[in-house]
Amino acid sequence: MNFAVDAAAARPFTVLELLRAASSYFAQQGIETPRLDAELLLAHARGSARLGLYLDFEKPVSAALRARFRELVKQRGARRVPVAYLTGEKEFWSLPLAVSPEVLTPRPDTEVLVEAVLARAGAAARESGKTGALRVLDLGTGSGAIALALASEWPEAQFVASDISKGALEVARRNIRRHGVGARVQLLAGDVFTPFGAERFDWIVSNPPYLKEADATTLKAELAHEPRTALFAGPDGLRLLRRIIERAPGFLSAGGWLGLEHAPEQSDSLAELLARHGFGALQTHCDLQGRARALTARLGAESSA
Repeated sequence: MNFAVDAAAARPFTVLELLRAASSYFAQQGIETPRLDAELLLAHARGSARLGLYLDFEKPVSAALRARFRELVKQRGARRVPVAYLTGEKEFWSLPLAVSPEVLTPRPDTEVLVEAVLARAGAAARESGKTGALRVLDLGTGSGAIALALASEWPEAQFVASDISKGALEVARRNIRRHGVGARVQLLAGDVFTPFGAERFDWIVSNPPYLKEADATTLKAELAHEPRTALFAGPDGLRLLRRIIERAPGFLSAGGWLGLEHAPEQSDSLAELLARHGFGALQTHCDLQGRARALTARLGAESSA
């Protein structure tokens, strides 16, 4: 990034001028949200809240701060490192979460799954009149985003969150401590259902890897920095989704529920698979673009709840 005013100039950049310079550079590089990214990175470099930038637009920026910001901008613009990895934090469901390259950065698409699970669970409770504490399994928890979002809405529920990656579990552990839910969220290491023995759950939820291996060369450059094992799942993207659906009945309570995030084009295949393994009451939930993004289904149900 080439700032028009350098450290030797008589007048240093102000906060606003620095933001404009970085935003312009990001736009030239094809970054989708140039101003937002510039603001998040500058706030991080200053150690302040993003709102503080607006209060300090006319304040000059020191040479040391400008150097820190310049390096962040270089990483974002030239190398396409996701902003969350540069700041070490991402908001999900209004919860600030620690992130690292060990985990996927939480996305709005996954909030579709959280909304769907909350809605279906609420409807089922009203229909049955049962409001007891739920037991929930979050498979492939990553940063812990899904478990923590649901825990924030269900204060009486108990959660088990698992991941095959020890690095991911360490990030999730930090977030669980940060939000004070360690007594309700247990972390386990293992692949899919391996750690759970004869345990049963009211809900099994997951955002597993679901991208096709062949798509690796066509995706946004930012995804090259995210853990490949959390993105790709074989030739059709269904490897993990298939395993979860096939084995979930053995780990669900009678009438238990399954909630999964998936790619839009996988809906029909997943519907067939769910029916084959005893699930009904299937509902598809769409993202803001109207694309099928998540599903919820009930074990043993024959019609929509």
